[in-house]
Amino acid sequence: MSKRPTILDVADHAGVSKSTVSLVLQRSPLVKAETADLVRKSMADLDYVYNRAAAQLRAGGVGLIGMVINDLRNPFFTEFATSVQMSLAARGYATIISNTDEDDALQAQVAGSMIEHGVSGLVISPAYGETEAMFDRIARAGLPCLQMLRCADPRTDLFPFASFDYATGGAEATQHLLDTGAENIAFVGGVEGLPITQERLSGYLSTLATAGRKPFILPGRAARGFGREAALQLTRDHPKIDAAVCFNDLVALGMLSGFAEIGRKVGPEFQVVGFDDIEECAQVYPQLSSVSCDIASFGDFSANLMLNWLENGRKPPSEYYTDVHLVTRASSQRGQI
Repeated sequence: MSKRPTILDVADHAGVSKSTVSLVLQRSPLVKAETADLVRKSMADLDYVYNRAAAQLRAGGVGLIGMVINDLRNPFFTEFATSVQMSLAARGYATIISNTDEDDALQAQVAGSMIEHGVSGLVISPAYGETEAMFDRIARAGLPCLQMLRCADPRTDLFPFASFDYATGGAEATQHLLDTGAENIAFVGGVEGLPITQERLSGYLSTLATAGRKPFILPGRAARGFGREAALQLTRDHPKIDAAVCFNDLVALGMLSGFAEIGRKVGPEFQVVGFDDIEECAQVYPQLSSVSCDIASFGDFSANLMLNWLENGRKPPSEYYTDVHLVTRASSQRGQI
């Protein structure tokens, strides 16, 4: 990684004084528009990152962590962000949280803004897409940055990654359905080709292969609406499918809704297992079996990784996976509702 450009580099590149660059950064009306445009072009050419709170950070006056979350509409990620924020607050750190709604361009924008406003570190559950430039900018800023739950940048030596053992979770869910008598098990939901989908799918595929069963994959958005449509489609077009491992709980909850709509009993007639074990799994009827990731504890773990890095210089391992376990409820038990 090349040396991070300074305000003097920008001044030299633009052919102006350091004070002029400072005025432009402060959005001062004293600088002519054409001069300000020239300075901003030089900043872009050099990929200069302006840290508004660098002086305060060096003095230890700011304890501010940026959190960039791919989908706060999903209760799984909401609980993660809340757990991280509460753990950081207990240690005296404030948190800025931004939802990117799976938009890589918005993700780059909010991460850049957090850098400018002087965060001490970044915790990112990333959206997939064009992410290299964003992570390059973080590296040039010299900020500790954790990739949590998803790995969007392969340079885990620079941006350590921690998540759950999703492959084992998928395998355990599939084996449970086999053990309880399911004949034809589908994997429902998840966008094709994404690493997070492949991780959860891999355990399903390996377990079915060992059992000599054929897989049936129905990809789609990780949302309730897709789960509802999947329930209707499977019943209409694939009546021999009698069980499903779902990409996440939202898909599974949507399937419960779809089956209720057409009068197909979940449990006795079709077994469903979700993934993540959000709070609602134990509150719906029938209660939803799910692969539990203990996201609250993982949020606290993530906060401690960041604080050990910031306060003690202990950089986390490049990759870390924590255990999951299956919580069985009525939705995956034949003979129950």
